[in-house]
Amino acid sequence: MKLSVLMAAYNEEAWIERSVRKVLEQKIPGIRDLELVIVNDGSTDKTADMIVSLEKQYPEKIIAVHHEKNQGKGAAIQTAVSIMTGDLCIIQDADLEYDPREYGLILEPILDGRADCVYGSRFLGTQPKRVLFFWHYVGNKFITLLCNLCTNLNMSDIETCYKAFSGNILKTIPIRSKDFGVEPEITVKIAQRRCRIYEVGISYAGRTYEEGKKIKWVDGIKAILTILKFSLFRDLP
Repeated sequence: MKLSVLMAAYNEEAWIERSVRKVLEQKIPGIRDLELVIVNDGSTDKTADMIVSLEKQYPEKIIAVHHEKNQGKGAAIQTAVSIMTGDLCIIQDADLEYDPREYGLILEPILDGRADCVYGSRFLGTQPKRVLFFWHYVGNKFITLLCNLCTNLNMSDIETCYKAFSGNILKTIPIRSKDFGVEPEITVKIAQRRCRIYEVGISYAGRTYEEGKKIKWVDGIKAILTILKFSLFRDLP
């Protein structure tokens, strides 16, 4: 089995090299090959140059694409999905808030044939989690609750970065959101597709805004609207 790791990067010069090397060093039971698809989403710092250098160091492992202008995480994921070649895929942020050493844990239900999709939940399990923002926690819980109400699921964390998928699920689901709305949009659509979804507890080393965190309160409002939009107006082939 081949794994495609889909990474969106925007102004992550402090993290991108460590993130890439961490991803590429993983040895995952059941995975014979790994490719890293990096989309530089219009970065204005040294991120683009660093990605070019890393691609030269690992030409057989890294596929890099550069957006001229910043379009958002959803647009970057759309680009990555269009060129990935793996049998499985997982979304990985470029900042190491999520630990690539947990790929095996997340992929295990798919590799066992029990799941089509697996979400790594920050609110389950006993793995260490950094203590951060109360209102982010409340916002995440509300968005997840609303999504559960609209999809009849019982998920604990739809806003997690770690989402893994088997086969061509993402290639056959139209992704319309250009921004962070991609998280609830994908969740609503895989629920409508009746995919077999699992959750596993993961660790979480969240960042502060001073450390580079980018999501804002307005993205929470957009997530709510995205859930309502794609729940009311089905958008699947």
